[in-house]
Amino acid sequence: MKKILHVVGARPNFMKVAPVHSALQQYANVRSLIVHTGQHADYAMSEVFFRQLGMPGPVYFLGIRSGTHTGMTASIMLEFEKVLSKESPDLVVVVGDVTSTLACALTSVRCGIPVAHVEAGLRSRDREMPEEINRLLTDQLSDWLFTTERSANENLIAENIPAHKIHFVGNCMIDSLQNCLPFADAGPLLQGMGLTSGAYALMTMHRPSNVDDREGLGRVIEIVRLVTARLPLVFPVHPRTRDRLMHFGLWNQLAGMARLHCTDPLGYLEFIGMMRSARMLLTDSGGVQEETTYLHIPCLTFRRTTERPITVEKGTNVLIDSLSAQQLEPHFQDILEGRSKCGEIPEGWDGHASERIAAVLNQAVG
Repeated sequence: MKKILHVVGARPNFMKVAPVHSALQQYANVRSLIVHTGQHADYAMSEVFFRQLGMPGPVYFLGIRSGTHTGMTASIMLEFEKVLSKESPDLVVVVGDVTSTLACALTSVRCGIPVAHVEAGLRSRDREMPEEINRLLTDQLSDWLFTTERSANENLIAENIPAHKIHFVGNCMIDSLQNCLPFADAGPLLQGMGLTSGAYALMTMHRPSNVDDREGLGRVIEIVRLVTARLPLVFPVHPRTRDRLMHFGLWNQLAGMARLHCTDPLGYLEFIGMMRSARMLLTDSGGVQEETTYLHIPCLTFRRTTERPITVEKGTNVLIDSLSAQQLEPHFQDILEGRSKCGEIPEGWDGHASERIAAVLNQAVG
């Protein structure tokens, strides 16, 4: 029996690993195991996803919870090397672009174990983003590169990745979204907040470039003030964002604003239920750009660039290149007045991407 290890670390990883792990169960010759680095380890950012996505618990939990990018990378590598030595897997699957992704890819290569990268080839062209460095290096280390959009293939070819390593499979995160939508009910949350479907905005904000200093947080507060003047706003607050708001003494100023509903991070089912019922999303997240495109929900993304250009070209996503209420206002107004992009579902976002990935992985270890 062949052994495949899947690495999860941060919240975005779970929705990508869950359907691939599930799809591999059809192959009797493959044993699929999950390793959790601990990068996101609290209930709201981790444990709830195992339960809601129907994933088995991790076989190994490395417990690397916090630190600098360099410190976390080193700690994960040291602990993951012990797992590889004990398990001797035939292949390691890493997903996305978080610290755990690069750390485990590099460790695997150093140990002579081949690597598959799910969500390969995405590029923001912004090397100030730690995720961009993780993406670039992980793709150079990987033996199988699974892409979600055609532009990713073009990026990899331009970076001299051999074409035979690249597999356009579509977006396995949409597999999780499709699987979970029937169980995603925002009703109880909306009722508790006194909100109705289609009559509120939903916001996520967590990138260091937006929330790590007082100036950025001040701009976030101005954006909230603009939105709540016209529409109730639900804001599940990322632990990092809450910490910085508290650090700069801004939490009470934000949380006390009228028509603003601050919550703890939501589970996956709760969040996609709230997203599906929202009038619009305001975000700096990567995955939300894809989920809103699939759901045909207008999305305003506070980023200069996106590694997911198809969400802008074909989807519902609009980039706002400055964290600015002034720049937000005309786009916000367009959505309120029914002039938002309708968008279309991109190629391969059909709920079967994980099956295509599993078929390639089975062949790879077979």
